[in-house]
Amino acid sequence: MRVITGIGDLRQISVLLRGEPGRIDPWVRAPRAGHWVLHLCWIVAGMGCYGAAMGAWRDSLQGFYTAVKFPAIILLTTFGNALINFMLAPLLGLNITFRQSVSAILTSASISAAILGAFSPLIAFLVWNAPPLREVTPAAHLTHAAILLTHVAVIAIAGTGANLRLLQWLTQLGGTTAVARRVLGAWLAGNLFLGAQLSWILRPFVGAPELPVQFLRPDAMHGNFYETVLHLFRNLF
Repeated sequence: MRVITGIGDLRQISVLLRGEPGRIDPWVRAPRAGHWVLHLCWIVAGMGCYGAAMGAWRDSLQGFYTAVKFPAIILLTTFGNALINFMLAPLLGLNITFRQSVSAILTSASISAAILGAFSPLIAFLVWNAPPLREVTPAAHLTHAAILLTHVAVIAIAGTGANLRLLQWLTQLGGTTAVARRVLGAWLAGNLFLGAQLSWILRPFVGAPELPVQFLRPDAMHGNFYETVLHLFRNLF
């Protein structure tokens, strides 16, 4: 019976893609195992496709590595902050269960994965027509910077769309926009804090022309994201 229910939930992908608050609200209020299966499958598929397109510019093996690491960051961040997010919500005026908080974040991540998955063919076309990232030349570095900025823009678009939907669901759960905004702000702060450090540990995603293809850097656990940002600011000024 659970298998049949899960298959039925997987057929509701069109509902997830439209992101209609009225249709998805029951998924957040009363999440079932089938809904979580749908979210996990969609996150792995969408983020994996985008990660493969992202890393394929450096090498096909790097594309495979990034296809594994990109969904892993989202899932590790979601479940890593699940308890903290659940504890913050009541303090900020939103009384929800642990399952509801996890379901809300997973649903938002699924929307983001759907957007990134839709962009993956465009990113693949972009890197296919870009100069190879195997040569250490000034042109390669310029192209590297341009493609990185493209990734930043695309990921920002996906994240904005997903969080706008999340804000709508939190408003329905909490009853007021003010409460929803406070909860969303606190959740985003925690997710960004953990997600940024996980991204630092799991680098590289695109790779660099002067470095070999790797799943993890040899110094992956050395330093942190925030120390590196501070170091860059010091060098800049």
